[in-house]
Amino acid sequence: MENLLDNLKSLLKKDERLVSEGELLKNKIIELALKLDKELIELLLSDEKIKEVFFKQVGEATIFDKDKFIKFVSNKQFLPDSYTAFKNKIGLAADDEFISEKKEVVLSWPYKDCVLEGGMTKEEQKRDEIFWNEILAPDEISRLLDPKVFTNAKRIDKNGEHKLDNFKTDENGDIKDNLIIKGNNLLAIHSLKKRFAGKVKLIYIDPPYYFHENKSEDTFNYNTNFKLSSWCVFMKNRLEVAKDLLSKDGAIFIQIDDDGLPYLKVILDELFGIENCITTIAVKVTSESGVKVSANKPVRVKETILCYFKSSDWKYNRQFVIDGTYDPNYSYFVENPDQEPSRWKIVNIKDKFLKITKNKKISEEDLYNFQIKYKNNIFSVRDISKELKEKYFSTNKNRFVVLKKENKPTILWKNGEVIFFSNKVRTINNKEFSVKYLSDIWIDISWDGIAKEGGVTLKRGKKPERLLERIIDMSTNRGDVVMDFFMGTGTTCAVAHKMGRQYIGVEQLDYGENSAVVRLKNVINGDQTGISKQVGWKGGGDFVYLELAKWNENFVEKIQKAKAKEELKQLWKIMKEKAFLSYKVDVKAIDENAKDFEELSIENQRRFLLECLDKNHLYVNYSEIDDEEYRISEEDKKLNKEFYEK
Repeated sequence: MENLLDNLKSLLKKDERLVSEGELLKNKIIELALKLDKELIELLLSDEKIKEVFFKQVGEATIFDKDKFIKFVSNKQFLPDSYTAFKNKIGLAADDEFISEKKEVVLSWPYKDCVLEGGMTKEEQKRDEIFWNEILAPDEISRLLDPKVFTNAKRIDKNGEHKLDNFKTDENGDIKDNLIIKGNNLLAIHSLKKRFAGKVKLIYIDPPYYFHENKSEDTFNYNTNFKLSSWCVFMKNRLEVAKDLLSKDGAIFIQIDDDGLPYLKVILDELFGIENCITTIAVKVTSESGVKVSANKPVRVKETILCYFKSSDWKYNRQFVIDGTYDPNYSYFVENPDQEPSRWKIVNIKDKFLKITKNKKISEEDLYNFQIKYKNNIFSVRDISKELKEKYFSTNKNRFVVLKKENKPTILWKNGEVIFFSNKVRTINNKEFSVKYLSDIWIDISWDGIAKEGGVTLKRGKKPERLLERIIDMSTNRGDVVMDFFMGTGTTCAVAHKMGRQYIGVEQLDYGENSAVVRLKNVINGDQTGISKQVGWKGGGDFVYLELAKWNENFVEKIQKAKAKEELKQLWKIMKEKAFLSYKVDVKAIDENAKDFEELSIENQRRFLLECLDKNHLYVNYSEIDDEEYRISEEDKKLNKEFYEK
């Protein structure tokens, strides 16, 4: 066995693709074997002993036993490192196979960032995953998604922070408070199902992307270098419960870049149905400048918003965008619009412009301003159906026909319908503009100058308030519930607050002085950035802040922050007494091999301690709120009972 191992290692090191810093890359070997890579197979065939073990002769054909080869390479004796050797020694391992090769693995542990494939190390993958994320097999998932205990509750308004005595409810007992929740978003939205299933009108999210071409510049704290399969599971876990939260007439809008777009579209088509795709919106998010113009391809300036409704009950609040240019289709000027159409005196718009202004030259800007000023005099003729043409204009194309309607009559003339320019004029910020119907290409919302919106900063991750205003306006009405469970610094919630919507925001990361809580305090105090002037925002209102009650998550955070091995050593002592440890952990065996543990790198020590934690107990379950070990206060017990036991 040892000779075969050594022989195979020496042979594989001849392939430069399989070596990094003098060490073989186990995962790369498996990847090429799965692809039946020609160069790998030729290399294996070059050694008679290897050929004898991993190839079969069937007639004149030589067949590569791929499964046997992969199982051999996956064996713990092949390329063991100090960390693997330590785990093997104390028995903290399931068996000889990678978890990812087991067909029964169905759910990924829902951390903010991503999920490592079982058994694969950070060095092998050459990716930036946070090493303590992992995949759980079904028998390890028991209490993960149970409702969690809320704690540290407070109401925040213009007068500051106050103890939360109770939630605001309506006559049906529905919670009417705006909620900001700190904690893992998958667990938080599962906890929200009790009170908000079927009641959220709009969900907008801007999730972490599985690949980001400029991640070195990204200060958005998300790990954006996902492995695709992990990212897809990460998204599907959350979207499944998000659908449950949506009302029958609700919709979800998800912003994504080109890399994740096709995969997210497939997930949404499966969950919501292809027929329930409202539209796919292309949004221009940057300019054609900077380093990106040097790439050997057209400049990437857009992202995409995928829009799905839960059912056909969704209603679109029609939207318009500023046109602001002369429209030559509106070329008729009626001098006496208040009289019966049969008595109208109609002239060409340019002739009338010259007569009124006495200008010798006509610019399109002048004509546009003229159209705005005389919007009730200027009209175009829009095409009508063949049936109407035959009925009213078979003999006289120049006749006027007035079709009576309850609210406004329809005027027909010259084989068409009369449409006045006033129909496309809207008042925006006290100024009149011509507008056009909103399309699925949005290039009119600027990303420039949004850094100061809300008084918080978020490089690259921040969205313009104007973008969220449009999405909220087209999908909801005042009082409807809007949700964002990748809240970031709170753009969605800030805009919803200013627009009179109820909102729920969930965030796990700590943005400090740039957090959503800071931003919403600014909103309550009358923030005048973003859409404030446009919607006449003067301040006011409040929101409720909640946290998921931590247990093992406290140890996760302490392990991550540890700077020295001595800190981790002391944490292990506390963990043995206070933490919920995985059923795989043999405390006695670990302590007996303490010397081997001390020889691990600090990164691997962190990794090991995190693997010892039972991930079902990161947060306190509501079902165990009365357990004295968790020390849940009477105030928190009362509040959680009010939330969960309506």
